[in-house]
Amino acid sequence: MNICILGAGAWGTAMALHLDRCGHAVTLVPRRIEQALAIASSRVNEDYLPGYPLPHTIQIGHELSPVLMEAEVVFLACPSKALRQLCLRLVDHLDAAWQLKLFVTMCKGLELETFKAPTETVSEVFPDIACAAFSGPTFAGEVAAGKPTAITFAVSADFEEAARYQEAFSSASLRVYLSRDVKGTELGGTLKNIYAIGAGLCDGLQLGDNAKAALLTRSLNEMVLLGQHLGGQQATFYGLSGFGDLVATCSGVWSRNRCFGERVGRGEAPATVIESQKTVVEGYRATKCLKALCEQKQIDAPILSQIYAILYEDKEPLAALQSLMSRELKHE
Repeated sequence: MNICILGAGAWGTAMALHLDRCGHAVTLVPRRIEQALAIASSRVNEDYLPGYPLPHTIQIGHELSPVLMEAEVVFLACPSKALRQLCLRLVDHLDAAWQLKLFVTMCKGLELETFKAPTETVSEVFPDIACAAFSGPTFAGEVAAGKPTAITFAVSADFEEAARYQEAFSSASLRVYLSRDVKGTELGGTLKNIYAIGAGLCDGLQLGDNAKAALLTRSLNEMVLLGQHLGGQQATFYGLSGFGDLVATCSGVWSRNRCFGERVGRGEAPATVIESQKTVVEGYRATKCLKALCEQKQIDAPILSQIYAILYEDKEPLAALQSLMSRELKHE
């Protein structure tokens, strides 16, 4: 299968390595020409995934028309905030993509202006091409190393070739589970980043294991309730793209969102931390987006609201904790 990956961050690069091991013809396309030249020369993505050499079977491209010419599947591996812009860039080159059957989004988050999920954004620009979502606990370094991983491949029920692509993307080290709940899958991937910031706040404040366990438990409850309100299926949030991703992102030392929260918990200003990051902290933008969506739909999400207050209203983390601990007592 001929596959093109647009975006050469850590996750896009790791997926290129995985799909190459599956035997597919893979082209990795960095956004910047200088990055493309550097990777083509060194065969290593030093900026985002150092330590994992890229075999010469993985092609490195830059110009869109040539890389799309024979692609059957295009993976969109940019940050969620850049997705629409990338799609609009592709419009002028789509005539070259005569074999294209499927887009697969790899980003997690909603569009701030429209509250659209990634597959909704792609489908708005390309209504005649199927679009699926990849989501789950997938630390890029572990996928690149071929360590055991499981992921959700979510695509609409009317896409008849789902099983063929599920098999094509699977290997002995990466097990792909098929879901027809695209909305729930994408909401889980968005929400878990917000709660991972909360887990990082616990770490930064040194609140202990009891506090972090309680936060994760109540965050899962809030994720399920909020996700259902927004159109996802309950079972999805207990799966890989919900609970699975929540556990990994809230505990992994590699988690950008957890590490961001930890730095804020230690006293750094949220905006200052964001400006210092080379990689995108998706949960920061997602918190603002979901807070606005909850207000619009009059949904109560106390943990999300307190994280928002810390990130955007200069509320002290300990004061936010007290706000949560002093809420009216209730049944579990």
